[in-house]
This record gives sequence, structure tokens and C-alpha cells, in this order.
Amino acid sequence: MKQGSVICGLAILSVLAASPASADMSKAFGNTIVSHYPNGQWVRHYFEPDGRYTSQFSDGRRVAARWSAEGDKICLSGFSPRQILPRFCSRMVEADVGDTWRARDPLGRSIRNELVAGRR
Repeated sequence: MKQGSVICGLAILSVLAASPASADMSKAFGNTIVSHYPNGQWVRHYFEPDGRYTSQFSDGRRVAARWSAEGDKICLSGFSPRQILPRFCSRMVEADVGDTWRARDPLGRSIRNELVAGRR
């Protein structure tokens, strides 16, 4: 495994953490996680040190939530506007800026995630 931070593999959330036991979100702060769909759509994910999460979809929709580290997972809850799932958790995956990884979104659809430098 890489020595980088850990990333969740989700479309509606993808987060960094140093190990399954404790979250070190520093590589996510100020950067963007982009989830790419095979049909060309995308979701941009933004994480803040105080637990806030926001996302922007390629169709213009925006979602806000709270993130938390729970064991070897990162979870989102308190979605605004309300989502199909009131809470969603995903396993952590190691990555650094520039890395990509395959995952599934909350509906089980295949996505390719990418950690990009800066806010896009």
C-alpha cells in the first residue's frame, strides 16, 4: 500500500484518512475528488476540516452533508437536500494527489475517482 492518505471510493463521497483507525483528511482539504461516470457525467467532492462536505454534479445539482470517520469507513449523513439514503458509508482506499481508483456509487454504478490538486 502507498504511504499516502486514505480515500473512500464513492461518487457521493470520497474521503482521505491516514489509517482505518483515524481520519487524517489533510490531503482532501483544499483539493477536489472527482468521480467520473462512463457516460461522461461527473461529481466533484469537497471536504472541510470541520466535518462539512459539499458536492457539485455535472448537471448543476449540489449536495451538502457532514462527514465522519468510523473505523475503516468514511460516512456521510445529514444530507441537504434529502437523498435516497439518509446515511452512506464507504471503505477507505489509499491515494495521493494524481491517483485514480475504481469504485461504486451509492446506487452500485461503476465510477472512476480521481484526487486532483486544488478546488475545481
